[in-house]
This record gives sequence, structure tokens and C-alpha cells, in this order.
Amino acid sequence: MTLPAPKILVVDDTPANLVAMRHLLADSGAEVHEASSGNAALAMCLDNEFALILLDVNMPEMDGFEVAFLIGEDERLRDTPIIFVTAAYADDINRVRGYHFGAVDYIAKPINDMILQSKVRVFLELYRARAELKATLGELEERNEQLNTEIAERRRIEAQIRHQATHDMLTGLPNRTLFHDRLVTAMQRVPRHGPGFALAMLDIDGFKAVNDNHGHPAGDALLKAIAERLGDQTRANDTVARLGGDEFALILEDVADDALLMRKCAEVGAALGEPYPLEGRHGPFVANVSASIGVAIWKGDGQSDEDLIQSADRALYQAKDSGKNRCVMAP
Repeated sequence: MTLPAPKILVVDDTPANLVAMRHLLADSGAEVHEASSGNAALAMCLDNEFALILLDVNMPEMDGFEVAFLIGEDERLRDTPIIFVTAAYADDINRVRGYHFGAVDYIAKPINDMILQSKVRVFLELYRARAELKATLGELEERNEQLNTEIAERRRIEAQIRHQATHDMLTGLPNRTLFHDRLVTAMQRVPRHGPGFALAMLDIDGFKAVNDNHGHPAGDALLKAIAERLGDQTRANDTVARLGGDEFALILEDVADDALLMRKCAEVGAALGEPYPLEGRHGPFVANVSASIGVAIWKGDGQSDEDLIQSADRALYQAKDSGKNRCVMAP
């Protein structure tokens, strides 16, 4: 980690003093900037970050105390250390006044070379230490942001993998694995939370003809449209799953009335029977399909999930054997 050379500002209205300071600080390892007035010093402070300001107290127009006061008023500059350079060092009143305006130290004129260089060295070391710490903290913060980004990306990928493992790639609906989990959850919840639930198994009548005559992309588009209509026909707490091919399943929660359930199944069938404008291998066409639905109501603890599925399947086969495009409830 290479840091830029620190900067020192020397403020003195006497050119000879500026030259002398330049020579004394030549080997300090810092860039030496010079200002011959308080206004020039303030302007330079706005454009540079100084490790140390060596400020002459006695200057015309704006003395060192005023310059230090204005520096201390600026939030960006107030932490810059100021050493007053003055012939009035022995004057306790001026010294206290200087500390009040933000001086961290005094150097008396005539300047002792060793004292000046020693004090400057101390402040430059402090500045370098702070700069290294700031740079290190910046690197740590940047690395922390990178780690957070990597963690977020990893979590996104893991969530995507989990979603892909439990959802149908084509329609985005729960797949057979998640369907079984939802079914078992529904069975466990009912004894504690009142009304039962029903399972509906669906086959799409006429799907194979669409697939064969218009191509698999058209068949896929049809399946996605069916999935959307099933979602529109169910509530947020119900489950719509694609078990494979043109086979779908519905877990209908809070079912307490057989007549209402059959009416709901009829509504689902009617929605799925509406025309589907699609694009096929020979151009646009309208698909007309229907749904055969078998429904079974869970009968309680004596019935397993497989028992319930088989009961709904038998009702589905009965619906298909009876002419399709209908809903049959299991006894």
C-alpha cells in the first residue's frame, strides 16, 4: 500500500522566512507548500489536505489567530494540526489565545532547527499512521462490500437452486416434490385449524392433439397459459402444481361444503375451456381444450396422502371414462 507524500503548509508574510522553512523541511519527506498571507493560506487549504500547518502569528490584514479560527470553523479542515510560529512564545496570554483557536503547539522565533524538525517529524508520523489506518479501513470496507455481494449472490443462487428443485421449469408451478410436501402440511394442519381440504387432479383433454399438430413450442405455451388460468381461479393459500405432462393438481384449502366444492371445480373447468390464441408451426391458431377433474376430500387421520391421491385419481379416471370435460367427486 503506497500512500502519497504528506503535505505541509508554511504561512508567513516574510519571503526570507519562507525560504528558510523550505530548506529546513527539505528532507522531511513531505511536499512543502507556501502561502504569504492568511487569505492565500485559506484558499490553499480548500484545495489540499495538509498533514500540518506552520502558521506565523504576526501577519498584516489577517493574523494567525484569525486564520486558525476560520480553519477551525470548516468541518473539513478543523482536524488539521496547526503549529504557531511566533516571537511572542513567552507571552502566556498569546499562547493561551493560540490554544483556544486550535493550535496544537508553538515554535518560538528565532527557530531552532532541531526543535522544528523534531516536532514536524512527530506530526508527519501521526499523519502517516492515520492515513495508513484510513486506507486500511477503506480496503476492509471495500472487501466487506465484496463479501456481502458474494454472499448475496451465493444466497440468490442457492435460492434459485432450491426453487428449481421444487418447481416446474416450464410453468413455475410447484412440482411433484413440493406438491407432496404441501399435501402433507395440509393434512397436519387441518386437525388444529378447523375446515378440511380437498385434492383435485386434472388432465387436459385435447392437449396431445395440440402438441402433435402445432409443435412442442405451442404445447408449452398452452401449458403456461393453463397454469396462469389455474392461478387465477385459486386463492393464495391454495396450491396449484404441475405433476408432469398435462397433469395438474390443486390443493384446495378450507373446504367445508361439497356443493361449493363442486361449483368451484365447475368454474375451474369453464375457465380452462375458454379458447387459447397461440402461435404454432404453421402460424397463429386457437386451441380449444378442456379439463377432466377428479376431486377427493380428505377424510381425516385414517387416510394417508397416498390414499387421498389414489381416491382423486380414481375420480379423475371416472371423469375421463364418462366423456371428459367434467368434474367427478370421489365417494
